[in-house]
Parts: sequence; C-alpha cells; structure tokens
Amino acid sequence: MRLMHVDASPKRQLSNSKMLSAYFVETLKKRIPGLTVDYLDLSVETPPHVSGDFAKATYTPAAERTDAMKKTLEYSDNLCARVLMSDLLVFAMPMYNFSMPSSFKAFIDNLVRTNLTYNFHEDGTTTGNLTRQKTLFITARGADLRPGLSPWSHMDALTLALRSPFAFLGVENPWFVDAQPLQFSDQVAREEALKRARHELDAVAQEWVDSIARLQ
Repeated sequence: MRLMHVDASPKRQLSNSKMLSAYFVETLKKRIPGLTVDYLDLSVETPPHVSGDFAKATYTPAAERTDAMKKTLEYSDNLCARVLMSDLLVFAMPMYNFSMPSSFKAFIDNLVRTNLTYNFHEDGTTTGNLTRQKTLFITARGADLRPGLSPWSHMDALTLALRSPFAFLGVENPWFVDAQPLQFSDQVAREEALKRARHELDAVAQEWVDSIARLQ
C-alpha cells in the first residue's frame, strides 16, 4: 500500500495544514502495516509553472518529442508517475485569498496530462485515470466558511477549485477536512476548530482502514 503525502504550506512548525496532515499520515501508518509514504513538500520542491514550451510539448505526440521537449516535461512525467502508482493521496494546504497556494495550482497544472492522468477520446469525451485512489484534501482556513454558519461561505473558491480538476482526473468522491476558523484573535474557536478537524481525520482514517481490510 502506497500513500502520497503532499504539503503546500510554506510554513514549517507554524503550519496548521502540515500539522494536521502529519497527524493523519501517522495515524494511518500505525493502522496499515507496511504502508509506504511518498512525501512531497511543495515549498521545498515547487513545481514549475506552465510555460509555452510546456504546452507545446504536451500537445506533441510522445514519439515526436525532441530531447528539449522531454526535458521540459520531465518533472511533470515523474509527478504523474508518482501519483498514479499511489493508492492513497493526501493533499494539505492553507487557504490563500479564498483559494489555493500557487504552488498547488502549479502541481495541478503538471498533473493534468493527456494520455497519462486522463484520456481524450475520438468522440470528444474524456476519462480520468485516478479512479482507484482514495483522496483526501486537508485545508486550513483563517475564516469560518462553513455553509449555513458563515456569511462568507459563498466565497469558498478553494473547495470547487480542488474538486473540479480531480473529478476530471477520475476522483469522483474525495474526502475534505477543513480546519476553520483558525484566527489567532479567537483562541477558543481556534482550538475547537483543530479539535474538530482531528476528530474528522480520525473518522476518515478509520473509514480508509476498514475499506482496505475489506479488499484484502
């Protein structure tokens, strides 16, 4: 069993999303014997942003790509391979201006690849190739954007921005655990939010463990 763990926060010890993702992964490691973890910190290894050369290379048939094109796609090729060989995917990030950090957007741009992570068919339809991976998004938010509880809930652009591209890649029912609100001005609400997130992560971990056990 292989898990890919991706953090997208530039913070270190002060990162709530990193702390929560580490908590979840450690919980799984204790419950799934032999679990292999492939860790990627996007603040250390930031994906290259899409360039004109990248776009040209991706639209060139693989057999016709030059050495320069292959070099341009090298990071993306390796990233796609790492994701595709994983059984479990854990993506953690803070919310920046109601959406994702640019490093994770670059991650997505490098991951959405024709004939690798999705297939484009002659009739114009597409099918994603990440259909077997269990996928969890862990987000840390300063504001409380829970529907029905916050007047700002309509400004949550992050959930849709994560759900849509991964649905295109075949992830139909991802899990979301959103720690909110995490403002330092209200320590009580902050602690309650982190406690609530850990409780939700425990539930997801148990669900994953039970599901894996049924398949064995």
